[in-house]
Amino acid sequence: MDVELRQLRCLVAIVDEGTFTDAAIALGVSQAAVSRTVASLERALGVRLLRRTSRTVTPTGTGLRVVAQARRVLGEVDHLVREATSGHTRLRIGYAWSALGSHTPTFQRRWAAAHPETDLHLVRVNATTAGLAEGACDLAVLRRPLEDQRFDSAIVGLERRLCAMAADDPLARRRSIRLADISDRTLLVDRRTGTTTPELWPPGSRPDTEETHDVDDWLNLISTGRCVGMTAESTAHQYPRPGIVYRPVRDAEPIAVRLGWWRDDPHPAGQAVIELITALYRTG
Repeated sequence: MDVELRQLRCLVAIVDEGTFTDAAIALGVSQAAVSRTVASLERALGVRLLRRTSRTVTPTGTGLRVVAQARRVLGEVDHLVREATSGHTRLRIGYAWSALGSHTPTFQRRWAAAHPETDLHLVRVNATTAGLAEGACDLAVLRRPLEDQRFDSAIVGLERRLCAMAADDPLARRRSIRLADISDRTLLVDRRTGTTTPELWPPGSRPDTEETHDVDDWLNLISTGRCVGMTAESTAHQYPRPGIVYRPVRDAEPIAVRLGWWRDDPHPAGQAVIELITALYRTG
């Protein structure tokens, strides 16, 4: 069975315009072409879609269902075309947990001022590539190396590691902590996108772990006092939460912030994004 988009467009035009003549005018074709096209669709589907009289054309019950589905199909195709052709006028930047932390609003404003021709959209996708592999974004802010050879990346900044804990935790009274201070605690981690693993601690003094897959769940569990978490500094800026405090871990290595993109399909604005974000991190 071969159903073509032109057939679906013809059917929708007939229903919308009310007659074959008006549908032909709307489509810019002859009335005979409209008749042939809708007849070929009915043959392909094996059902009658329209009732024809000398004055009116109305859809059958099956026709109504087919028209409704045809509208959805044509809408999806139009969306596909826009996605494919608007790449240079729209820029989607994905991130898993936090975008650029305290730099996020400055980045958005400076980008809009310097590049008004390219609309910027930040998209949160809690996946390993922050939406790159899923096609949800053009560039991705990442805080762990990309192992997939389909992608390239560049380091654009560094962030401190912070420990998130309940506000009434005894460690919350300190201005900073060390890794050893939480080695006997339960550490809440996201193994897909998180930056913290037990390997940060020396063998024999590694904390127990529990796993989560969402920043809100992570924060909710930490607020109970049962677990602590370790994260990039940007998380503290993007997710301040009553009942949660963040303290620097002074003997933990900083986290590299990377910008990733498809190796064989880089966005034209990629270099400008790298330069702006790098400048923001460099100036603090």
